[in-house]
Amino acid sequence: MIPMTATYRLQLRNGVDFAEAERYLPHLTANGISHLYLSPIFAAQTGSTHGYDVIDPNLIEPALGGEKGFARLATAAQAAGIGIIIDIVPNHTAFSLENPWLRDVLRHGAKSRFAPHFDIDWSERLLLPFLTESFEALLEAGKVSLDNEADGPVLCVGDLAVPLNPASLSDHADLAKLHDAQAWRLTPWQRERDSITHRRFFNVTGLIGMRVENEAVFDDMHRKTFDLIAAGQVQGLRLDHIDGLADPCAYLSKLKDHAPQTPIWVEKILTGDEDLPDWGLAGTTGYEAARQIARLLTDGAGHARLFAAWQDQTGRKGRFHDALMTAKHEVLRQDLAAELQQMIALAHAAAQAAGDEQGQEALREAVIALLVAFPRYRTYLASRKSRPEDRLLMQQVANTAARDLRTDHVVRLLTDCIVDPQTPQAQRLQVRFQQVTGALLAKSHEDTAGFRWNAYIAANEVGADPDDVTITDDALNGWLARRLPTALTLTSSHDTKRSEDSRMRLVTCSHLPEDLLDLVAQSALLPGADLVRPNTRWYLVQSALAIWGASDDIDTRLCDHMTKAMREAKRMTNWTYPDTDAEARVLNLIPHLTAQWQQQQPEALHRLIALGERLSLIQTALKLSMTGVPDIYRSCLGPHFALTDPDNRRAVDLDHLMQLPDVMGFAGEKACLSRRLLLLRHKHPAFFDRATCRITKDASGVITLLRATSDQQLTLRCDVQSTSPVTITEDGISAIKSG
Repeated sequence: MIPMTATYRLQLRNGVDFAEAERYLPHLTANGISHLYLSPIFAAQTGSTHGYDVIDPNLIEPALGGEKGFARLATAAQAAGIGIIIDIVPNHTAFSLENPWLRDVLRHGAKSRFAPHFDIDWSERLLLPFLTESFEALLEAGKVSLDNEADGPVLCVGDLAVPLNPASLSDHADLAKLHDAQAWRLTPWQRERDSITHRRFFNVTGLIGMRVENEAVFDDMHRKTFDLIAAGQVQGLRLDHIDGLADPCAYLSKLKDHAPQTPIWVEKILTGDEDLPDWGLAGTTGYEAARQIARLLTDGAGHARLFAAWQDQTGRKGRFHDALMTAKHEVLRQDLAAELQQMIALAHAAAQAAGDEQGQEALREAVIALLVAFPRYRTYLASRKSRPEDRLLMQQVANTAARDLRTDHVVRLLTDCIVDPQTPQAQRLQVRFQQVTGALLAKSHEDTAGFRWNAYIAANEVGADPDDVTITDDALNGWLARRLPTALTLTSSHDTKRSEDSRMRLVTCSHLPEDLLDLVAQSALLPGADLVRPNTRWYLVQSALAIWGASDDIDTRLCDHMTKAMREAKRMTNWTYPDTDAEARVLNLIPHLTAQWQQQQPEALHRLIALGERLSLIQTALKLSMTGVPDIYRSCLGPHFALTDPDNRRAVDLDHLMQLPDVMGFAGEKACLSRRLLLLRHKHPAFFDRATCRITKDASGVITLLRATSDQQLTLRCDVQSTSPVTITEDGISAIKSG
């Protein structure tokens, strides 16, 4: 077993295949990194940029190099002393005609061998919301025909070729009857908002939930993964979206039985003071660590100044929590309307089975109230042993949900069904409720309210809370004491809203609030600024600051990002029905803003950037020294300034990365500091596994991190006001300054 000292996250696809990944191995060994951590390697839809839309979990993606290419990478990694962690997707596969299991279901319906694999409601025909207009209209226009493919007859509608049940071909002369005879029904894509018949990933209809709680499905979904582990080609697993499963606890127990010596990390977003359930894992992928570091480095007084100015300029009142509640109601009725309808139907069935018949509107009110009041991603009540804290949380949620209702009877009834199901109908409600709460929080918080609450977007991050932007020493050290030494510590990932160095640029605004306010004020004088809402200008100015100087195509990057941000905010435009005129008023401001900064070179901008570099070095030192295993997102051993996906997946120049320790300035300082601490971890893995960790901040803002065992000690002294912001003292003997 290779000692775990640090992981390096590499995004495959977009020009990075297994052969290119092999080129990274010298970069990893030079920096003392023990494990290469790969995004999904299995076959995905044609043109996939991320690999989470898997079409075959037992086929290694041919476009990446296939089985032979992965075997070569694994052999080379083993020779270099590096383990491989793969990212697997147990929750869903692609709802696509490229998915061979789904094709078999389309052809044979509920009788297909693979029908139990998918989370499909067979009370009606499987809806395929793939059309641009109604099937009848396309049929009348002569755009529907029959054809044959290698796996059998298909119904062709435009570019679609949907598998047909061979037994239905007696009606082939009447294409409408032929369509009606299938286990599926083609509908316009707009139908997905109101009704779908499969469980999807969040509001992504193109991904279909898998029933891995079924033993045969579990085996089929993981066969190749277990083969790779048995062959010694894979040394660790990262599980995507664990909260989407029917019973994460039971699933993980089964997974550990099949791979008992393999460390497992889960993508689990912890909120507030929530801790990871005791699942016997290596830990989470580490979003909570990024949040704690940002809170530690935020200046509370400066943030208060920014927040007051933002409220004054935008007219916004209240807290982020209020904006989140508003977003939850909107998302539930719009993006997740289909899930809401399913939940109401399940609630009706559960109430009936309990002998307590309720009206549709009473059930609707209660379901909405419970979902909106739920503060986390989910509970784990479907487990074989429910946790007392989950039962208590549901009772607290019921109390909150009942406040604004005329009677609490239905809320209490449904809560009892969820907490302690006595019928199969109640059990189905329990499972589905826990799957929907995470989707609602993610879409409402990260993808809606987080693009509306723009006072301090450094805190608008996965798992973070813009109402709680700082942390006390006691709270931080309590969290560190509970943290597993094998849990990953990330500050950037493919899913973070800003990369680590961009986030520190934004954290700088809390230290220099007047400088950000000056940049915002200057932006109001630009041509066309009067056509842009103040809240949007605040977001734009901070986004420009976050990536300023990182590339020559900043205007294009900002235009792409602002388009995404406005559509996610869903105020003036959205993804489904974009208002390009409203978007243009904002996008037209971008070249004026960047020209202003290039020509005037504001002192405020220079001060923010300079201080941001020092904060980035401190963040790097804390991340690489604190309890947990550092996870390095590709290219982040050096400067990485990026906004949300896809901006954070831009191409990486590996040759440039490997030369960074010899470069002057911030790039070289970060690369050298990273290498210094990573090699220290590589040299002393047992120390970092066992050492206690304590972090304190004094009245002047100087941060001290102390790792200690009975005979060894590592001390960091971090002072953002110093030109040498990080001082490392190892074993109390040598002092090495960086920055």
